[in-house]
Amino acid sequence: MAEIRRIPILSAFWRHLRAEPTAHVILWRNGRRRASGPGLAFWFRPLGASIAEVPLDDREQAFVFRVRSADFQEIVVNGAVTWRVTEPELVASRIDFSIDTVKGSYHKDPLDRVAAVVTGLAQQLAASFLVHAPLREALDSGSDGVRRVIHDGLVADPTLGELGIAIVATSVAQVAPAPEVEKALQMPTRERIQQSADQATFERRALAVEKERAIQENELQNQIELARREETLIAQRGQNERKRATEAAESRRIEAEGAAGVVRLDAEAQAEKVRLLEEAKVGGERARMDIYRDLPPEALLGLAARELAGNLPAIEHLSLSPDILGPLVQRALGAGARRLEEGGAK
Repeated sequence: MAEIRRIPILSAFWRHLRAEPTAHVILWRNGRRRASGPGLAFWFRPLGASIAEVPLDDREQAFVFRVRSADFQEIVVNGAVTWRVTEPELVASRIDFSIDTVKGSYHKDPLDRVAAVVTGLAQQLAASFLVHAPLREALDSGSDGVRRVIHDGLVADPTLGELGIAIVATSVAQVAPAPEVEKALQMPTRERIQQSADQATFERRALAVEKERAIQENELQNQIELARREETLIAQRGQNERKRATEAAESRRIEAEGAAGVVRLDAEAQAEKVRLLEEAKVGGERARMDIYRDLPPEALLGLAARELAGNLPAIEHLSLSPDILGPLVQRALGAGARRLEEGGAK
């Protein structure tokens, strides 16, 4: 706002005004325009003076309004319009921008009136566009479509041109339905997302089950392989034990056969020894019998007596009668005489 200073002595007659470069000041005195321009500084007499201050900087007006779509659904449009004054004297002639010559503030609210005009036009343009589009189409077009409609409509609207106001930029932050409608519209997408999440969970669980099954099959294969190897080991151990027992039995058999062979050889040696002894005895007996066969009876009787005497117990006294001894002596003498004769003949 413009800065108005007063000198106490001259405050009833003169005051000083200084405006910012972004403000266009217009001074009227007695119904005539005395000064007009941005950033002015001048002395004026409050009596009979009227001052208007029009801002030249960009002004942003936010808006939120509700419109109805073609299928009778409520749509909330949220955005902002940036505007500025291009013809300050024109807008000052249409809207009261006069300020208090004491405080420098507006007598009324001219900026609110301009904002109301801009907001009303924007709402009318948005409503005219969305009323012919169903809710789904309006939402699909998004905020960019509504922004273009509002901006192009405001730029082309003659009302703002007649006021000396230009549209700098338009932005639409949101085009949304009512909360309950938005939830209903979000439900299919949420369901699809939930289904996708359930599908991902199912696939993850299926993959986990598949991996678990693969692990169990691998463990089962390992157990089968271990059992097969254990069976092979048991069979090999049995075969080794049988081989060891067979070899031990064979060794014992060989030892037994060796012992039997030794016994047989000993028996054969003993039998051969006995046979030789018996043959020697038989040969001796045969030779003796041959000798005995050629002896006379008297010699045989003598030998028998000697043999008998060798087997009888001790005899302390022996009595021989002449009847027994005589014939024996005669026989012995006769035998001796024959031997002599046979020796002399030879």
